[in-house]
Amino acid sequence: MTKKQAIQLFEEKKIRSVWDDDQEQWFFSVADVVEVLTESKNPTDYIKKMKKRDPMLAKGWGQIVTPLSLQTAGGRQRVNCASLKGIFRIIQSIPSPKAEPLKQWMAQVASRRIDQLQDPELSIEQAMLDYKSLGYSDNWINQRLKSIEVRKELTDEWQRRGIEDNSQFAILTDIITKAWSGKTTREYKRYKGLKKENLRDNMTNTELILNMLAESATTDLSKEQNPETFDENMIVAKKGGNVARSARMELEKELGHPVVSPLNAKEYLKQIENSTEETAQDE
Repeated sequence: MTKKQAIQLFEEKKIRSVWDDDQEQWFFSVADVVEVLTESKNPTDYIKKMKKRDPMLAKGWGQIVTPLSLQTAGGRQRVNCASLKGIFRIIQSIPSPKAEPLKQWMAQVASRRIDQLQDPELSIEQAMLDYKSLGYSDNWINQRLKSIEVRKELTDEWQRRGIEDNSQFAILTDIITKAWSGKTTREYKRYKGLKKENLRDNMTNTELILNMLAESATTDLSKEQNPETFDENMIVAKKGGNVARSARMELEKELGHPVVSPLNAKEYLKQIENSTEETAQDE
């Protein structure tokens, strides 16, 4: 079945989801929903206890949840997800004042996706609104949406080269990231103090641009050089990353300081906010 992954925002908290084109419905990460409702630091442990409290839920668990591939802190892994109907059943077993608002929100998400299928521009508009609600600037949002397009072009190119395994996608991405930034994806996230958060959502404008350059260069080089094996794709990925590395080093030479920033989104947005306030005071 054809799937489209997305991050949904409920009260500024992320819920990973997958849209199934065949069934025309969303599947939501069970752990993310439980974490939002319970504010538990260990949703997996909460789910185990919840199933013990609700034998009927435990009995039908195999029919309620579906393991789907989602992005995690450790890369892409199969994560228990459930459809809207399944999530509603799980919510019944969780005493939380957020239960009803979450159910209403999820119903709206499902309805909105049907509308977006009729008009793709609505998907872009929704992504802009989601980032805007988190405090990102218009300039950053435009860069982020462009980076999604560039990333999609790269993964499509990799698939044309016969790369389907998620672990191979992760390896190639690491090679590109290491080449241009000097850090693997994991090292980069650790540098920014991230755990589950998306790395690109925590990049500065300059970091996003350099990452886009690296991925776009890799796509162009792949089309030109036609790698046939995974090892050949690894070589192309490093070449693409090196293109952005040269740009980074030249910029850092002119600036006199590194552009790979330890700031995460919260800190970066605070910096932008302070800068905006200072500009307003000067005026």
